[in-house]
Amino acid sequence: MAILLMMPRPMRGTPDVWKAALAQALPKEEVRTWPDVGNPSEIEVLVYGNGKLADLPHFPNLRLTYSLLAGVDGVIGDPALPDVPLVKVEPQTGDIMMTEYALTLVLYHHRNIPLYRQNQVRHEWKEIPHKRAENRTVGLLGYGTLSKPMADKIKANGFNVAAWVRNPKPDADIEVFAGPDEFVPFLARTEIAICMLPLTAETKGILNAKTFSHMPKGASIINLGRGQHVVNADLIAALESGQLSAATLDVTDPEPLPADHPLWDQPGVTIMPHVARRPTMAETMPQIVENLRRLRANEPLILLVNRNAGY
Repeated sequence: MAILLMMPRPMRGTPDVWKAALAQALPKEEVRTWPDVGNPSEIEVLVYGNGKLADLPHFPNLRLTYSLLAGVDGVIGDPALPDVPLVKVEPQTGDIMMTEYALTLVLYHHRNIPLYRQNQVRHEWKEIPHKRAENRTVGLLGYGTLSKPMADKIKANGFNVAAWVRNPKPDADIEVFAGPDEFVPFLARTEIAICMLPLTAETKGILNAKTFSHMPKGASIINLGRGQHVVNADLIAALESGQLSAATLDVTDPEPLPADHPLWDQPGVTIMPHVARRPTMAETMPQIVENLRRLRANEPLILLVNRNAGY
């Protein structure tokens, strides 16, 4: 039986490099790279990083699919996705690049840098009053594998941190608001919001006019989730009215953002080209090895995707 690798994006390594790394980590497994499938009946595991699933032949003995993508929203809706367990490949202790990025952006907004940038454009030398970290409230939308280390690091820097999630997390180290009934109370105490939600039917457009209206006046948004979490027109209106003071968007809708899109020139908005994290093979390989071991041993898989929930 064999493992088929559908190549990740080029910036994450060449097919030969990935094949060699998989072969070294799994010396007893045969590793093939797309499009060199060989006999489809011999493919037992698919490692998906990029490409069209519809181009794949039928694999009658496929048992497991790995997703190397940061989110699975673009995969689970694909009718060509094989009907076998789908697992994510993320470090169980979080991603250090994502954590440092979140902390950087929290500090960026906390110290009013977007507002100072606007003053610079106007050639204004003017001090803006700012709070101390212990008096600043940060809220994470989502509190999963990647979000928890962010919360820990931001909290360690003195901020008052909370999270909003779908289901209660009684063992969390921070205050957690759960479910639709606790969304507004969460927003009311959140001056800097970090979106780390998966993109589902329920979360699409969640950063909208109603959401912004429940936040403290002058609050700011950091979107590290998906571009479709934000209603662009509502964000622009909230910035122009002063309800929001700033927003940093690592992801946009559409993506890439067209050169003539109004968000580029909207005061208070910082656009980043989806650069929050770049997982390495060294980070992803342990999860691939462990889940393959679990598959062989008929043990529960880690980071198993719930297709009904969408993540």
